[in-house]
Amino acid sequence: MKLKTAFAGLMALLMLTGLARAEWKPSGPVTLEIGFDAGGETDTLGRVIAKEMADQTGWTMVVKNKPGGGGIAMFTTLAVAKPDGQTIGMGVNMPILVNLVLRGDKLPFKLDSFDYLATVARAQVALVAKKDAPFNDLKGLVDYSKSHEGTIVSFDAKPQELLMRFVNKQAGADIKLISTKSSAESIQEVLGGHVIAAFAAGAHIPYLESGDLKMIASANATRHSYAPDAQTVTEQGFDIFVDPYFFIAAPKGLPADAKDALAKALDKAINSDATRKAIVNALKTDPSDLGPDGTEKMLVDGVQNVKKLFDK
Repeated sequence: MKLKTAFAGLMALLMLTGLARAEWKPSGPVTLEIGFDAGGETDTLGRVIAKEMADQTGWTMVVKNKPGGGGIAMFTTLAVAKPDGQTIGMGVNMPILVNLVLRGDKLPFKLDSFDYLATVARAQVALVAKKDAPFNDLKGLVDYSKSHEGTIVSFDAKPQELLMRFVNKQAGADIKLISTKSSAESIQEVLGGHVIAAFAAGAHIPYLESGDLKMIASANATRHSYAPDAQTVTEQGFDIFVDPYFFIAAPKGLPADAKDALAKALDKAINSDATRKAIVNALKTDPSDLGPDGTEKMLVDGVQNVKKLFDK
């Protein structure tokens, strides 16, 4: 009788040990909500990642588009979703950071409303000019604008405009800014001689390779891999940058094993050949997963940097 009891106890202990070591798996489909319309860069990358996760883990993945406010609508509902690991969301940091800085008291969520899982990639934002422009860096552009009673630079995203306004304020450059619908349109404005310089996030690279354009600054916090000699805006004397990251989050309160399993599955999917190819095609850059802690730090630090964009 004692032997049976001891054996039963041993089996129970082994079962408990096995359960403790078992990898977390969702009890149903995992829904990846995309904070933008179908067909855009965020949607394209999100769908590739979801497919890779399904192929690699065997989980059922569902992708849903929830556009509105540059991701605000999606993150609003994500913040109140059940934190069971079966609802995650993908967006872009800059619209969220700008809204948190400008009207954070009116948003139904804060940075600490989420558990952060991964970053997908960082868009490399460049300031470019024609190959024969009479300057080679940002200081040269500023000096040119001053000596010509102003000049024109195009942009296709609000943070780029804010960065250049920051430069204008510090340098008194009187650079005029015009908005375009895309980086591709901005590049054509430069090539056509309608503006002296333009911001772009990938569309400019073929023209750098052909020699039609030159890069005068990286708008990111670091230099770009394809143009290591082009200094950042910060290196050129202006303490500001824009780092657009695609990132993935979940409602706050995920069980530790669910968060760990999701983060690992996302990292593997993000660094797969299929996702790498999609990122290179869409953004002309490589995958960049900062992991849960790195993703949260990127956003916390990003709030402080975005505040500078609005300093008066």
